[in-house]
Amino acid sequence: QVQLVESGGGLVSAGGSLRLSCTASGTIFSIGVMDWYRQAPGKQRDMVARITSGGGTNYADSVKGRFTISRDNAKNTVYLQMTSLKPEDTGVYYCHAEVTAAYTGSYWGQGTQVTVSS
Repeated sequence: QVQLVESGGGLVSAGGSLRLSCTASGTIFSIGVMDWYRQAPGKQRDMVARITSGGGTNYADSVKGRFTISRDNAKNTVYLQMTSLKPEDTGVYYCHAEVTAAYTGSYWGQGTQVTVSS
């Protein structure tokens, strides 16, 4: 069984920074795309940033220039560095990964809350 565990969320003032981490564990052969999604209260879950196994990235327009996604393949970990945070960045951030494992599939973390105060 594969598990994704996020950490790094919290409360921060507007203009501040946070770094989220997500580590995959279990019997993993390889990990393809890894992403971060965000779900604000009462809204759908939307992709924020994505990184391929080769390091290619893309971002939602709302976070371009402020957020940076990276990964450490040796540690099965993906990071999201968030800077110049805005109140509209508030939400639950979920890690997602496409994993080739004993049970290959699409996996989600439990989510970590990010709250940006104005």
